[in-house]
Amino acid sequence: MHARSHSTTVCIVLACYGCARVLQVLHGPPPTLSLVAAEVVAARAFAVVDGSRNLGGVGILVFAAICAVVGNVMENIGLATGFPYGHYRFLEVMGPRLFEVPVLLGLAYVGMAYVSWTLAWFLFSDAPRGPAIRFLALPFTASAIMVAWDVAQDPVWSTVLHAWVWRDGGSWFGVPLSNYFGWFLTVFLIFVLFAAFEQRRGPDRTMSAWPSLALYSLCAAGNVLQLLTRSYAPVSVDPSGAAWRTVNIFAASAAVSIFVMGSFVALAAVRLLACAARQSATATD
Repeated sequence: MHARSHSTTVCIVLACYGCARVLQVLHGPPPTLSLVAAEVVAARAFAVVDGSRNLGGVGILVFAAICAVVGNVMENIGLATGFPYGHYRFLEVMGPRLFEVPVLLGLAYVGMAYVSWTLAWFLFSDAPRGPAIRFLALPFTASAIMVAWDVAQDPVWSTVLHAWVWRDGGSWFGVPLSNYFGWFLTVFLIFVLFAAFEQRRGPDRTMSAWPSLALYSLCAAGNVLQLLTRSYAPVSVDPSGAAWRTVNIFAASAAVSIFVMGSFVALAAVRLLACAARQSATATD
């Protein structure tokens, strides 16, 4: 795809994603399957469009396949046994399922995992690609970027919106901390497997990070935007019977989005500015 056409397409997909996040806030409860699908499909489309340029056609297909297989296997194990996430179940708002896992969840894995991998790769772009970087530091950082997104979103989607519910509740506004350790384990496995694939392909490709930075920023901003809504019940109750002030859940989501997700955004933005400055200096020499 030509560079200008690629940039235009990416901007359109980003605009669709941003609109989906805004519409979710304006619509209020209960969430509709169409709005959930709009956000997830836009993120998946972004991964396909931008990934085909950054990773190549084969690369993004392999990445999506790893996400789909590992994510679905781990989620089905989790639903059947409670390991590694805790005991939970999905409700109707997540739509049709493959075995016990909603199809939309599998698509969500691909979209945000691609963004997280791209940002982590960019943060380590000047580091030598030895085994410690490729199979530990890079997957660990990508996993942290993705889990930060889940820490911000899970209490909203489970305790407030009831897209899924945790049988025994949990200390993080109705979500057990085991969920985040399980998420980290799952996505770390995805990233290690993809790193092994990338190593077999030879030298690393040159990748552009600004589109992924933009989508991750839009996601964080959408979480903060939830503070403006007044259409939700003042109290949300999880399956254990614990009652949580809804405004506190939104505030916690916004805080994680600003200070944790925002930290990754700031690091990547500084790197982008530094790279642009180096390119400008080289061009003028």
